[in-house]
Amino acid sequence: MTSTALEAPPTALTAEQYKAAFRLHAGGVALITADAGAGPIALTASSVASVSAEPPILMFSVSVASSSTATLQAARTVVVHLLGADDLELARLGAARDVDRFADTTSWSRLSTGEPVFPGARAWIRARVLHRIDAGGSTVIVAEGLDSDVPADDPDADDRHAGLVYWNRQWHRLDGSSRIA
Repeated sequence: MTSTALEAPPTALTAEQYKAAFRLHAGGVALITADAGAGPIALTASSVASVSAEPPILMFSVSVASSSTATLQAARTVVVHLLGADDLELARLGAARDVDRFADTTSWSRLSTGEPVFPGARAWIRARVLHRIDAGGSTVIVAEGLDSDVPADDPDADDRHAGLVYWNRQWHRLDGSSRIA
C-alpha cells in the first residue's frame, strides 16, 4: 500500500472566510429575553441549539460586544422564544439597534417567575443557566429547560407553523413547500 502526501492545509482561516461559510448555513431564529434586576433585555439569535432532551438542555451564544451581554452574564434564567415565520417582527425587534424593545407593553409580559416573555411567539422555553463559557469574542450559555409554552404536536404544522430561518443575511420562511426529501 502506498501513501501520498497531502497538500498542506492553509495556515489560518480568516474571519471573513469563516463568516462567509456560515452565511450559507441556515440557522433557526430565536428571541432571547432575560432580566437580572436592572431591566429586561431581548436579542435575536440564530445560534440556539438543542443539546439534550433528557434532561432538556439547550445552548446559545452572544457576542461580548452585545449590549445584552452584561444582563446575560448575571441572569439566573432566560426565556428562549423559538420563532416562526409569523414572528418576523419579533426577530427584527431583537436585532434592531438603539430601540426600546419593551416600549410596546401590550406585546410582552412577565412570567410569574419574573422573566420577560413575548407570549405571541410560536413557542418559548424558560431555562435555568447552567454554564457560561468564554469562547473567543462570545459567551456560550448552556441552560436547562424548566417550563415552556409549545404548540401541540400537529401533523399539519408545516402549513400553520412555518419556521423562520436566517440564511445569507436574510430572513426566510421554512414550510412544507421547501421539503426536498
